[in-house]
Amino acid sequence: MEKRILGNSDLEVSALGFGCMGLSYGYGPATETKEGIKLLHAAVERGVTFFDSAEAYGPFANEELLGEALAPYRSRVVIATKFGFKEGKPVLGTDSRPQNIREMTEAALKRLRTDYIDLLYQHRVDPNVPMEDVAGTVKDLIAEGKVKHFGLSEAGVQSIRKAHAVQPVTALQSEYSLWWREPEQEIIPTLEELGIGFVPFSPLGKGFLTGAINENTTFDKSDFRNTVPRFSEENRKANQALVDLLGTIANERNATPAQIALAWLLAQKPWIVPIPGTTKLHRLEENLGGAEIQLTDNDLKEISEALSNIEVHGQRYSAQAQKMVNR
Repeated sequence: MEKRILGNSDLEVSALGFGCMGLSYGYGPATETKEGIKLLHAAVERGVTFFDSAEAYGPFANEELLGEALAPYRSRVVIATKFGFKEGKPVLGTDSRPQNIREMTEAALKRLRTDYIDLLYQHRVDPNVPMEDVAGTVKDLIAEGKVKHFGLSEAGVQSIRKAHAVQPVTALQSEYSLWWREPEQEIIPTLEELGIGFVPFSPLGKGFLTGAINENTTFDKSDFRNTVPRFSEENRKANQALVDLLGTIANERNATPAQIALAWLLAQKPWIVPIPGTTKLHRLEENLGGAEIQLTDNDLKEISEALSNIEVHGQRYSAQAQKMVNR
């Protein structure tokens, strides 16, 4: 698989990473450990070198799964994880006090069965802790060799600038896809200016852009999409136009809607590395096929013109979760 470098750093990763959250958290019951390990091994064998986790995914179960699965491949892979919630639980709110960052990092190293974390993100900006203190703590961890690179997730422009002035930010992780293009307004120009890589999560719109979800789909009671306004039955019906458009373009290219959605993201900037997640081997292989598709300027223009006629319905987060982004 093609490799990419995140921003001005020396961190080289596969053009598509693997978002591991769904193996343990968020989309219904957790995948059995044995099956999760098998899938992660399959990803490595197919050229994926970039794996994304967080203490909050479980909490802790996801890091433990990665630690076990990736131990045999540690020198070949880049592991990213995140700190920033009280006890690793988003419902309890943020906690990026320096002491908590240190404690979380030490615990994550044990769970991940490694002596260094390649990329350590602040999961959400903590309004109660100055960004300079957060960046300074990670800077110290980098000096100690426990962390290699610093990242932010869902941070706003001012937070990115404050952090970058203390410790260069290697990557920003935020939602970006054909149905959430807000980062194009301020975030992407800022990242380009500062030389920071971009790691879009939910590049397939939390599964919607694959075409496998429609207005009649029912989610497991523990699936967080039940709380997302964009996934209400009414909005799923209204947003079907976007999936239909992707399907039309995909048919012309002998591809799938998911592959076109990923190829579109990869075509935006050479320092963008999407991290689609899945629990199924055939979906993993389908996603990786998206990295093989080269969209032409005409393709991108056609997609852009068609998108301009489609209105996406519904907020991407619940009101409570929305308060934690773009701080």
